[in-house]
Amino acid sequence: MAANIVLPRYMRVGAGASQELAPLLQQLGVKHPFIITDQDMVKFGYLEGLTKGLDDAGIPYAVFDGTVPDPTVASINEGVAKLKQKDHDGVVALGGGSPIDSAKAIAHLAVFGGQMRDYKAPTMSDEQGMPLVAIPTTAGTGSEATRFTVITDEETDEKMLCPGAAFCPVAALVDYELTLTMPRRLTADTGVDTLTHAIEAYVSAKRNPFSDGMAQMTMTAVSRHLRTACNEPDNREAREGMMLAAMHGGMAFSNASVCMVHGMSRPVGAFFHVPHGLSNAMLLPAVTAFSIDAAPDRYANCARFMGVAGPKDSDQDACQKLLQELRQLNKDLDVPTPKDYGIDEQRFFEVLPTMAEQALASGSPGNNPRVPTADEIVEVYKQAWDGRG
Repeated sequence: MAANIVLPRYMRVGAGASQELAPLLQQLGVKHPFIITDQDMVKFGYLEGLTKGLDDAGIPYAVFDGTVPDPTVASINEGVAKLKQKDHDGVVALGGGSPIDSAKAIAHLAVFGGQMRDYKAPTMSDEQGMPLVAIPTTAGTGSEATRFTVITDEETDEKMLCPGAAFCPVAALVDYELTLTMPRRLTADTGVDTLTHAIEAYVSAKRNPFSDGMAQMTMTAVSRHLRTACNEPDNREAREGMMLAAMHGGMAFSNASVCMVHGMSRPVGAFFHVPHGLSNAMLLPAVTAFSIDAAPDRYANCARFMGVAGPKDSDQDACQKLLQELRQLNKDLDVPTPKDYGIDEQRFFEVLPTMAEQALASGSPGNNPRVPTADEIVEVYKQAWDGRG
C-alpha cells in the first residue's frame, strides 16, 4: 500500500536559519503575521531577536505570548480571539512543542471555527488553515514537521490528539543555535522524546519505507549525541545533531504513527502536569519490555541502529541490549520515576483506569506491535510507577 507522506513545503535548516523569517514570509505572501510564543521566549530575548528582522523589513506583526505548557482549550481560545482583533494573514510559532502546538490549533480555528474537541482523533483535518511557519527552540518534539497537535481539555483532563495535514506547518526554520541555552533537564527530556518518536515509528503498524529511514537516522543520532548535549551544553556538533534528530523523528512518526508510549503518556501529562518528554521517558522502558516479544526483529534493529548491538548478535540478545540501554539512558540522564517525581501515589493509582481508557481512546496503542487491553495498560503504569518495569 502506498504511504501518504506529509511534510512542510519549505524547510530552512542550520545555524542562523531563524533569521530568514522575513524573506520567507515574503515568499509565502504573508504581509501581517501573528506571532505565537510564550513568556520565556520574551524574557530571554528570543522574540526580540526574531522580530528585529521583521522590523528591518517593514513587516507589521502582533504577538501573543500567552501560550502555556500542555496547551489548554482556554489558552487556544484566547489566542484565537486576539488573532481576530486584526487582519492577520499568517501565523508564526516560536518556541518548544507547546507554542508550536498552540499555533497549529489557533491557525486552524481562526479559519474553520468550532472547538478543539471537534478536531480530536479519529477526526482527520486535512484542509489548510492559515499558513503557519514554525521556529522550534527545543530539540525534541519535532512538531515543526508533524501533522498533529495535542491540546488539553480542562473539562475532562484529556489530552486530545488532533491529527491531519491541516496541522503540518507550511514552513519551518530549524536553527540549532536556538537550543544552545537549553538546560540539562529539558535537553534530556526532549531528547528521550525524540528517541521515543523514532522507536515507535519504526515498530508501528503504520510504518513505511520513508518513516523507517527517518527513524533509523534519528536513533543513530540520538545515541551518538544526546548524552554529549546534556553533559556538554556548548557542544555545537551535539546540539546540531539533536536538532536534526528531532526534525527527522517528527517526520518519522508523523508519517507512520506513535504507539503505546505516547498513548499512555498523554494522560500522565493531563492529570499530573508532567512535561511530555519526561512522561515519555518515564514510560519508554516499561512499554518496550511489554511490547518487545511481538516484534523482536524490529526492536533488535533499533538496538543495532543505536550501536548497542552488532550484526552478530541474535535478535533475542539485541532486544535485551536495547532494554538495558533504555534503562541505562534514563539512569544517566537522571530521569525520575513517577514516584520519584513526587506524583501523589494514592491519586495515581486511583485514576489508572481512567488513564488507561484515555490512552486507548487516543488510538495510539492500536498501532503498537502488541495491542494492549485497558487492564494491561494499567499494569504497565504500575510497573513504571517505581521503575520495576
